[in-house]
Amino acid sequence: MASKKGKILIVDDNAGIRQALKILLPMHFAEVETLPSPVTLVSTLERFRPDVVLLDMNFNTSINTGNEGLYWAGEIKQMMPEVEVVLFTAYADIALAVEGMKRGAFDFIVKPWDNEKLVATLTAARDKARKAMGRDARKDEEKVAPMYWGISRAMAVIQKTVDKIAPTDATVLITGENGTGKDVLAREIHARSLRSEKPMVAVDAGAITETLFESELFGHVKGAFTDAHTDHVGKFEQADGGTLFLDEIGNIPLHLQAKLLRVIQSRSVVRVGGSQAIPVNIRLICATNMDLDQLVREGRFREDLYYRINTVHIALPPLRERREDIVPLAERFIGQFAEKYHRPLTGLDESAKMVLEGGRWSGNIRELQNCIEKAVILSEGNTLTAKDIQLEQPKAGSPAAGTLKEVSDAEEERLVREAVLRSNGNISAAAKMLGVSRPTLYAKMKKYGL
Repeated sequence: MASKKGKILIVDDNAGIRQALKILLPMHFAEVETLPSPVTLVSTLERFRPDVVLLDMNFNTSINTGNEGLYWAGEIKQMMPEVEVVLFTAYADIALAVEGMKRGAFDFIVKPWDNEKLVATLTAARDKARKAMGRDARKDEEKVAPMYWGISRAMAVIQKTVDKIAPTDATVLITGENGTGKDVLAREIHARSLRSEKPMVAVDAGAITETLFESELFGHVKGAFTDAHTDHVGKFEQADGGTLFLDEIGNIPLHLQAKLLRVIQSRSVVRVGGSQAIPVNIRLICATNMDLDQLVREGRFREDLYYRINTVHIALPPLRERREDIVPLAERFIGQFAEKYHRPLTGLDESAKMVLEGGRWSGNIRELQNCIEKAVILSEGNTLTAKDIQLEQPKAGSPAAGTLKEVSDAEEERLVREAVLRSNGNISAAAKMLGVSRPTLYAKMKKYGL
């Protein structure tokens, strides 16, 4: 039998699963450690230095969205890019698996698992991690694609603003719907700043549980709480000299906002369980998809914190308001995914362009990217056609294309085209989407030459 190699860290809240794996995996790997929760994950990573983390997706039995697992997968890859993460879940959700892969996960295992498959997956992950040990994490950061500004007037205005503010230390608030590229814009600002040689540390504030909030952002000292075996450097200290990006800041509970405000004002942190104020030199960028003005009026977001983070406000427009950018963006994604999946694709035909331009894109650029990735994987020709573009269908009773009631004349043609495309020419279905009768839809189609 080959000598056992590699270190595996298991993070799962089920004691029975931890015990079973503690029996199985030492037969194949040199060292195996387990954790019941991610509370001490960071300090364990620093101490144990595993090759692979087998990470449960859910640590709250009442919430099975997998968001906590996705958050920690991203944190592991950011902290130690060479460590491979294998996601562990009882819910065989392909969308969750794809999202986990995009955040850098190596693979996805569904419970109950097959022992041979689990060992084979962890072995492959271990081998990949061991080959990568010692590589420069900065190289991964340099591979981040630059911001694509597009050709729309709205983005040209934003680009001019970024030209002015990027070299400064001005605090920036980025708002916009999900998928509009708030994180990409934050990285662009950092890359063009005087701090670009220092790290940009990104934190999904909406994904951190309240019990972990202070520890993750401000750090903790050894012995601050149960299992705090070593000191832990928080995100503010990790970003010292560089940029701290607080995403989904609108989701931070009111009582924690006060603690965040104190640190932003004083530019110093006190670790949980400690007493020493540690100065931090950061540039702060925040983002949210929420209306902070409304939250302030409702008393759900501190007004003083709002003004602290809102020195410069950039509102990213949704994709439906910059439709001239849809096809160029899609073509960029085709190039990216054709290379990734080794497909001989050269672009879009006219039917595909029409479908894309008529889409609702409620998920914005992220939805477009996912759509193109799927189309590239499933395509059979050298160009993507309308058949390859599988737009997400609206739920029953939801007029995904929008109704023709209470819309401007400028929007009407777009909505009609979109409904006809989404219904594949089924006039009854398109009329239902639009909230009009069949004769009315026929008249509209004739008006617009459809």
